[in-house]
Parts: sequence; structure tokens; C-alpha cells
Amino acid sequence: MTADELTRFTIEVPQAELDDLQTRLRATRFAPDLNNEDEKYGLSTAYLRRLVELWADGFDWRAAEKRLNTAYTHHRLDIGGTPVHFVRELGKGPEPTPLILTHGWPWTFLDWTRVLGPLADPAAHGGDPTDAFEVIIPSLPGFGFSTPLTNGRENYVDMADRFHTLMTETLGHERYAVCGSDYGALVAAQLAHRYPQSVIGLHLGMPAPLPAFQGYRYWDITAGQDIPQDASPQLAADLEGFRDTLASHLAVHCLDGQTLTHGLNDSPAGMLAWILKRWKSWSDQNAVFEDVYPDEHILTTATIYWVTQSIGSSIRAYKNAHLYPEPKNRWTTPAITVPTSFTFHLGDHSSPGIDTPEQYDAAIRHGMAPHVYGDLRDVNVHQHGGHFGPFENPDAWTHDIRQTFRPLR
Repeated sequence: MTADELTRFTIEVPQAELDDLQTRLRATRFAPDLNNEDEKYGLSTAYLRRLVELWADGFDWRAAEKRLNTAYTHHRLDIGGTPVHFVRELGKGPEPTPLILTHGWPWTFLDWTRVLGPLADPAAHGGDPTDAFEVIIPSLPGFGFSTPLTNGRENYVDMADRFHTLMTETLGHERYAVCGSDYGALVAAQLAHRYPQSVIGLHLGMPAPLPAFQGYRYWDITAGQDIPQDASPQLAADLEGFRDTLASHLAVHCLDGQTLTHGLNDSPAGMLAWILKRWKSWSDQNAVFEDVYPDEHILTTATIYWVTQSIGSSIRAYKNAHLYPEPKNRWTTPAITVPTSFTFHLGDHSSPGIDTPEQYDAAIRHGMAPHVYGDLRDVNVHQHGGHFGPFENPDAWTHDIRQTFRPLR
């Protein structure tokens, strides 16, 4: 299939799926939750209950579905036996640059859509039309509408290969720009590593050293390191927060994902609790979560995961990264040679001990380049935003992406 042959994909969830969801939500057996007002044991029943009850009787999926179908142009096609859903917005400018944006977990394509309009049509958003991009936002295979999977090995290596095929063979672009964050940063980095002749530049929302998820403690976000005895109180607190925020999800996804999936795929309340805890913990720690994440966005995302039964296949992307790495004969040093830039946020928990723009810059320039990044350019750091930067601070990402690729066109 070529770009001229693309047909529009329409999101149409069968009513029976929605009726079943509502029945399950109304029958939720909420867990006892003694002494957890501060959520020291995890997401509280009190916090979860309101959203479950709203999901059951106050959320209109059909209205959300209509908005998704109206606001964005969706496509879905088979690439190497795997369904790939993507949103595509043609650029409005003299020579739009093809740009693929790759999301993470528990993201969906929706978490990139706040930058979609400004990037595709900069003039309509106060920008220069020469900065226009043709924007492609795929759902990672195994996530959302890029399901059901037929390839049980799907990971960031396979995803990168499929997205390269999408950009070149389907959409016809000899060269294109790449941007990603969270797990999508690994997909984006792999695209740049594997196809440097096609990738004009790379923009990342987090470090993505390749190969990832290898070694004995691949499941351990701390790599087995304890807090140094001479650590300052601030550093010790940062390291404890880093562990408490990220360790459980990575360890369980890598070591026991299917056991978790049995519960999450059967209980929408359980699934919502698991992903909602990540949104709350990973988003801007200096902001009020509810001010940034409307109920509508939370429940739309949760419904996408539920009706596609993709929570399990999305979780497996972690274990698969360990089980099926890129062959060692393709590993290179540096792993990435194309021009690379970053966007970071000071409200993100994922960089313990790094509290200033200067520290972020030094960590990347002296800690990872040139071993990982052979052509490091900009390291942008913003006060506002957390782990879900493109959704939390879209203006910063729009600015940084334009700045990254402007000299590379």
C-alpha cells in the first residue's frame, strides 16, 4: 500500500463492549484501604472510587469517539503481519518535513496530539510556516488500536522496523525526522540507530541508551545500587522517590507481566488503578495533577486500553526487549550518529540528583555522549512538566522540536 491508497480508519467500538464495561464497573468490589490517605501503600481506594463511578455512569464514550474521529485523520494497515494504527496530519507550509512521534507506556497517540496542530500548521498557531511538519503519530504495536498482535516478540526493535517501513514504503519519504519519549524514546532511538541514512535527526524526551533491558538486573531501575552512605539528605530523598516511583512498574512488567495482566484484563477498575498510579506519580511533581489531567483524558485513554484488550500486549513490550534484542553484530559505538537533541522537565522524577538545567546538560554531555550520541546538539530543560512532557507542556515541545529540525531540513 502507498500513501495514495490509504483509507481512513474509523474508531467504532461495538456497543456490547461498552455495555460489558459498564456492567463490570458498576460491580466493582472496592478494596479495604486502611490508613492510606497519603497513598503510601499505592493508589487509594478513595481516589480510585470517584473515577470508577464516573467511568460507569458519567463518561460518554460515544462523544469521545466522535471527537477522536472528527479531530484526527486515522489510518490502520498491516505491516509485516502486524496492525499499525496511526494519525496523520499533512503539513501546511512550503516544504513540510515528515516527522514521526512515538509514544510510551501507559500513553496512547492522544498524548502527542497537543503538539499536532502547532507542528503541522505553525502559521495558524503564531509560528513560521517554514517550520511545518507532516506529522505521523502511530500507536505502538500492541497498544490501543495497533492490535491484536500476531507477533508475540514485539518490542522496540520490531516497532522501529515497522515504522521505518511505514515512513518509507507506505508514505514514500526517503528521509524523515524522529521524536519519542518514554518507551517511545527507545523506538525513536532504534530508528536513528538502524536507519541513519533515512533519519535526518532525533529528538528525545529521555535518555535512551541502546541496547536496552539487557544484563542480569535488566528489570531493576536502580541497577541494584543502594543509596550512597555519604549522600546528602536531598539526594537520598531523590533516590528514594525515584525508586518508589518507577521500580514497581518496571520490575513487574519485566518479570511477571502476564500474571498481572490476568487481573487487569478482567477488571477495568484494576486496570485503571494500575495506569492511573503511573500518571499521578510520573507527571509534574510541582503541579496539581487534576489541573493537568482532565477526567475526560484519563477515561478516554483507559477506555482505549480496555476495548482493545491491549493492556497485556503493551506490558509485554518490556520483557520482549530483554528476550529478543537486536543481534549483537548490529550494535555500534556510538549507538546513534544522527544529530540528537533532548527536552527534559524539572518536574520529572526520573533523574534523581539532577535539579537544574546545567546538571541535565552535564549528565547528557559528559555521561552519555559521545559513547551513545555521536552528534549531540541541544539539551533543553523546562521548569514546567513531568514525564509526559508533550501533554503537560506542549508549548515547550513544539518550540524544541522546531528548533531541533530547523537547521536539519
